[in-house]
Amino acid sequence: MNRTAYIRFAALLLSIPFLVFSCKTPTEEKEPKRGLIAENAMVVSARGEASRIGVEIMQKGGNAFDAMMATEMALAVTFPFAGNLGGGGFAVYRMANGDIGSIDYREKAPGAAYRDMYLDENGEVIPGLSTKGALASGVPGTIAGIFEAQSKFGKLDPKEILQPVIDLARNGFVVSTQQANRLQGIRDVVREVNGEDTFYGKEYNAGDTIKNIALAETLERIANNGRDEFYKGETAQVLVNHMKEMGGIITLEDLASYEAVWRNPIVFDYKDLRVISMAPPSSGGVTIGQILKMVEPFDLKSMGHNSADYVQVLTEAMRRAYADRNYYLGDPDFVEIPIAELLDDEYLKNRMESFNPEKATLSSDIAEGSVLFAESMETTHYSIMDAEGNALAVTTTLNGAYGSKVYLDELGFFMNNEMDDFSSKAGVPNMFGLIGAEANSIAPGKRMLSSMTPTLVERDGQLWMIVGTPGGSTIITAVAQTILNAYEFDMTMQEAVEAPRFHHQWLPDQILFEENSLDSTLLKILTAKNYLINEGRTPIIGSVDAIMVLPDGKLEGGADPRRENEAAGY
Repeated sequence: MNRTAYIRFAALLLSIPFLVFSCKTPTEEKEPKRGLIAENAMVVSARGEASRIGVEIMQKGGNAFDAMMATEMALAVTFPFAGNLGGGGFAVYRMANGDIGSIDYREKAPGAAYRDMYLDENGEVIPGLSTKGALASGVPGTIAGIFEAQSKFGKLDPKEILQPVIDLARNGFVVSTQQANRLQGIRDVVREVNGEDTFYGKEYNAGDTIKNIALAETLERIANNGRDEFYKGETAQVLVNHMKEMGGIITLEDLASYEAVWRNPIVFDYKDLRVISMAPPSSGGVTIGQILKMVEPFDLKSMGHNSADYVQVLTEAMRRAYADRNYYLGDPDFVEIPIAELLDDEYLKNRMESFNPEKATLSSDIAEGSVLFAESMETTHYSIMDAEGNALAVTTTLNGAYGSKVYLDELGFFMNNEMDDFSSKAGVPNMFGLIGAEANSIAPGKRMLSSMTPTLVERDGQLWMIVGTPGGSTIITAVAQTILNAYEFDMTMQEAVEAPRFHHQWLPDQILFEENSLDSTLLKILTAKNYLINEGRTPIIGSVDAIMVLPDGKLEGGADPRRENEAAGY
């Protein structure tokens, strides 16, 4: 072997360990997973049809608020599980010029409602009365909300916006496998409440096409006559008559007096992020603010994503925030809420002083801070960004799956069971284990407390993220973790949405992990510190629909695979 050949051979030998290590690196460092990328505008929602119709409206010259009307009504057609005319919701917006605001179209208690309406003669809660049947429904706010927002900021005629939705209802949508399972699961109770011949009392299988002609006709009247059709017109009369026949208490006066309300959103900083979220009667903005501000002093990134230390710190912040939420929060038109005090840095620092990294803090040792609530998993959220730079985070619901199960066959939609979101009796858990307090007691015309947390996030003064999710009491913690996933752990929008989640809500005193998301090592560490673990109690925690504005100005949609969410854009 000559000198030149020897040198080459020696160099090759010396390079082998490096080459072996290099070969392993690409397999360990996975290529980042990204969602749909769009140049101009995007909608991410629970159904592909709704996302595409929202985008179609923007391509026709509409903006985010026009797309909101279209998307919300398309969800009412294709996603009756939570999409609705008979429910309500919240929307947080940021205009292209940086102006921010929010609209509250949460349902309200009817005028005939009263504090103890769900209690028996012994003062005990009557099971099911606030969750099933006509007496469970609050006055719907959805139509008022979308018309209020669109009339203030939209560009198109509502007739033009609603026409593709009307066509969708007439021509039908295809039932998915998930949807067929849900419809079959509630079929018996829908028939029990409404009679055997009710529209959703029929058997629907995956692949079937559902044409909702009654809903198409209702939407057509609303398109022609505006919001007053729902609150004062033929639709209102049919709704009231139907509810009265079933024992409900919503009147024409209740509908005619309903108004959506513009509210100042909750705004707070987390490091160099500016978070804009929903104010009461949503508990979301205050509670997510408390959680993020309590964990801000900790070096979460160095702890590692979903490590034992990370789970413990976040759990203790969640525990304290939910204790405050359940005690202090309610409808701001009825109760005084100390928002500034609850988000005060010194107050939150004091709340975390009892945190011990060596062991769990018992919820029995945590009360509200010295300066309870209710909601189901079956909500839906959608995120919108238009080509002008306007952004909307919108969360809407019937409360439980298919609401009160009352279906208005003449009108084509389900009614909500939002009255269960009030405290039927202080200190008594509702059907979802959440405990209510005086601030959220029932009163005529009052809006029930909510967990819905539509949220916008700015970074370096620019819009960075639009995020929200269904999930009842888990909404707040799912949104907080999605933000932290992207910010602290540099995840893409899709990765941040897909990452495993956990939840703690003060009471019951347990950490809820998603099914098959808890490894044995983490379980061992947490249980050694006296944490109570309830893995897989619900298979999923939330179903996030989010949008991230990338450094080059493009949009990445995060559509959660936990459900059949889908992004659309152009």
